[in-house]
Parts: sequence; structure tokens; C-alpha cells
Amino acid sequence: MALLPRRRSHTRPVPLAAALVVACACAVPSQAAAPGAPGVALPSMGDVSSQSLSPVAERKLGDRIMRSVRRDPAVVDDPLVQEHVQRIWDSLLTSARRRGEITEDFDAVYAWQPFLVKDRSVNAFALPGGYIGIHFGLLAVTATPEEFASVLAHELSHVTQRHIARLMNQSKEASWVSIASMVLGAIALSRSPQAGQALILGGQGLAQQGQLNFSRDMEREADRVGQGVLDDAGFDPTGMARMFELLARASRLNDDNSFPYLRTHPLTTERIGEAQARLGGSSLGGLRANRPLSASAQALAVAQQMVSARSRVLMDPRSTSLGPMLAQAELPNERLPAGVNPLVAHYTGLVAAVALRDAAQVDALSRKVREDVAALPDAQAPTARRLWQLTWAEGLIDTGRAAQGLAMLQPSLMTGRPLEPGSASALQPQARPELMLRARAALNLPEVRDGRGEVQAALGDAASRLQALQAEAQGQDLAAWQLLGAVFTRLNQPLRAVRAEAEAAALMGDLQGALDRVQAVRKRYPAPSSADLIELQVLDARARVWMQNLKDDLRDAQG
Repeated sequence: MALLPRRRSHTRPVPLAAALVVACACAVPSQAAAPGAPGVALPSMGDVSSQSLSPVAERKLGDRIMRSVRRDPAVVDDPLVQEHVQRIWDSLLTSARRRGEITEDFDAVYAWQPFLVKDRSVNAFALPGGYIGIHFGLLAVTATPEEFASVLAHELSHVTQRHIARLMNQSKEASWVSIASMVLGAIALSRSPQAGQALILGGQGLAQQGQLNFSRDMEREADRVGQGVLDDAGFDPTGMARMFELLARASRLNDDNSFPYLRTHPLTTERIGEAQARLGGSSLGGLRANRPLSASAQALAVAQQMVSARSRVLMDPRSTSLGPMLAQAELPNERLPAGVNPLVAHYTGLVAAVALRDAAQVDALSRKVREDVAALPDAQAPTARRLWQLTWAEGLIDTGRAAQGLAMLQPSLMTGRPLEPGSASALQPQARPELMLRARAALNLPEVRDGRGEVQAALGDAASRLQALQAEAQGQDLAAWQLLGAVFTRLNQPLRAVRAEAEAAALMGDLQGALDRVQAVRKRYPAPSSADLIELQVLDARARVWMQNLKDDLRDAQG
């Protein structure tokens, strides 16, 4: 991740926080060393036993950084994209565990959590404690699962090899505040250069040549380990070499700072050659080029194409960008540009129509996507059909037709039926995207007297299922807490609504706001009933945790 602006002169040296984000972004940008800066003794690559930063301490650091990062509006949760990313991420985690890259001493400690950044730049970065940031721009340019997985495998290997801990041990002045400032500043650059530069300069560090060399060694180690993880997970290991060449070629053709991944992960000819050499002399076309793809691999391939299309829309939701996507989707198939997949073109247009809340286009493009899905091979059709149906339901909800959207997602609850009941359903009732959309649909149902029972049933069902989802996520699902707060408010359950709102505030770093909510609700219920008392006791227990987190954050920020 590009965490530093172009080289500028400064009047005073600042802490070496850059090195930490470099571990996150995985390469230190070249800058002049501070006058009189002490030398740095570098640990041996592969030796993590002597690191003073424990996995527990690194996770706590990552949690603090994430509480700041989640506040940024560019950090988003799109359930469809998130699910696809999580599926690939989980397969890489399983591979790393099997290979021994993830050891028992920190497997249960780290978050191992990817998150999405609404940004057009091609980028990904790792943070302390196993948090991985992924820009929509990266998803938009990766055409195959192997290409995308190769970047995730590389970032995962920076975490498993404890590169962040190694660099942190070289910078005693670094703090979670400076790292968070760097990450937030880099994200803010895409929206406001002035604001982003201010945040970056507030936490920017200087890098010495020794650290630069160390980071190059880290890059090579992450390449080597990541390629092994990629292969063991069942992906074509040539995906890493192909991704290197794709990014290098694209940046040469379009050198407009859209590829910060290349500035923080410099792709030298040597690194590309090493990636190819590790394939044992096989052609770049792929070790598995002549092997038929399994049904699951085919399903993942079509999911990558559709998620990539969705990301192209979500990364730039301006109407001036969405218009051309709709225009291309409206063309007859024979008039589409050469090499353009009709399914991808029509699905891109459908997502754009949903973003524009254009009901007529949502319906028209849904029909086109349905026809494209029907023409797919049997191995790909169910996956593509589910993504289409989820996006169609999203469009119905966002264009004022929540009851129809809910009927698609949960036909047993409502009396209505999908617009096209002949369409075979590929939805997964207990999956997170379906649950989140059902909650959104229930919240958007109109308050009508005749349908009050159905509305209450839909809201109650959404609440119970979101709570189960939250339990599975160990209380870390920010979007689910936000939805729960709205659902409980609509159900006239104020205590539960306050709990959900406070949990969401705490996850977004507003610990004082979470505590203020608890204090306010305590005053509101001076003599609670037995049922309310249980809820208040839960709130009190959570408040003690938030108070301790707040004290720790303030102490470390000042120290």
C-alpha cells in the first residue's frame, strides 16, 4: 500500500512509523535518513523466536488500529464481495496451517480478517494482528481466482512470517496512533489529497537504507512462502507470476499513480524471474493448463468474474462512471466490444442500475443476466444464478419494492412471490449475504395496518438470525450490529437497540460514545424489570471492557 506521498522535504525528523506500515504495505519507500539516525541491527529472515513483540501484543495493536480505520467511510462491507474474498482467504488459511506457516501459538490469537476499501487504486495491505485491507481496484483488475489469490497469499505470508513484528522491534518510537494515521491518510488521499497528506505527515516516518534492504528480503520471502501456500491451496501457482506481469504491464501503460501496490511492492525483473523459476521450468501458461477444471474451480472462476464486475461499479459510484456501464449493457450481444463477456457486461450494468436506483433498468438487466446464466455450463450456473438473484433482490429493495425483494429471499414468510417464480432459486438461506439482505428488506417494509403482523414477523426473524450471525462472528460483525440496532428500534426494544448501537460504536473506535450510550440508558431504567435487568447487566459488562480499552488507548497515545 502506498502510505507515503511523493518525496517532500521536512524541517524535523519524525518517528519511524513508516517502517510499521511498510510491514503492512510491505516495502519502505525510499527517503533520506534522518541526520544522526542510529544503525539498525536486522534479525535473520525466518527467525521469529527472538521477536519481543508477542502475538497477543500484535493483535491488540491491530485491534486499536482497526478501531480507527473502521471510522473511514471508504472502509465498507459489501456482503457479496466480502463473501467471495473470505472464501479465497479461508482456503489460503487452511493451506498455511497445513504447511505449518501458521503455528498454534498465534493461530487463535490473530484476527485473520480481510476488509474492503472503496478505492479505485490497485492495492492491498496487511496490518498488525492479521487484518488485511483490499481495495476494490485490485478486485476490479483480477480476472481469475489465481491472480487475486496470489496477492492474498503474498500478504498472508507477510503476517505468518511476522514481518510486522520484526520491523516494529526496530522502531521503539512507533505507536498505534502513528500507524493508524498512516493508513487513514493513505485511504483519504483518494478523496482529498490535502486531508490525506495532513494525516500522513502526522504519522510519517523516515526509512533508512538498511530497512529498505530488509523489506526487499521480506518481499522475496513473502513471494516464496506465498507461492507455496497458493499451490497447496489448489490454485495454479503460475497465478503469482501472471499477476506480477499483469500489474507491471498495466502500470507501464497507465502510470497515473493508480497502482500503489507496485510502489510499495516493487516488481523487479528479478522477482518476476524468481516467481517463474519456482515453477520448475514450466511454461507461464500454467502447470495445470491441460487439466480440466473441477466443478468447484469453475464455480469460483465465474464468481471472480462477477465480483470483479461488481467491484468496478462499487469502487466509483459516480453517475458519470455508472452511465457508460449501463450504456454498454444495453447493447445487443452482437454489438458488444470484441472479447467482452455478455454475462459480465450485463451484470456490471445491473449493479450500476441498482446503484442508480433505476427500477426499469434493474428489471430489464435482470432479465438479460438471467438469460446469460441459463447459457452457462452446469458447474457455473448455480453460483452465477445466486449472485444474480441476490443483486436483483438488492435492486428491488433499493427501488422501493422491499416486499418483492423479501419474497425472493424468504418466500415462506411473505404472501408475495418473486417476479419470475419460474426461476430456479440458488439462494443459501443461512449465508451472510442472504441474511443481511433479508434484514434490509424487513427494515424497508412499509408500516401498513393490514400488514403489521407480517412486518413484525419479518423483523423478528431478521433479529434472531442476525444475532446468530453475530455469535458466529464473536461479536465482531460491524454491519450486523448496525442492522440489529435498526431492527430492534423498529421492534420497539430500546435496550437491545442501545446494546447494538454501542457495540457498533465501539468497533468503529468511538469508545466514549459507546460508554455514553450505556450511561444514558442506565438513567432511563432506574428500576428495571427482571427482563431488562439481564440486558443492563450485559451492557455493564461490555462497558467495563470498553472503559479498559479506552484507558489503554489514551495511555499509549500519550506515551
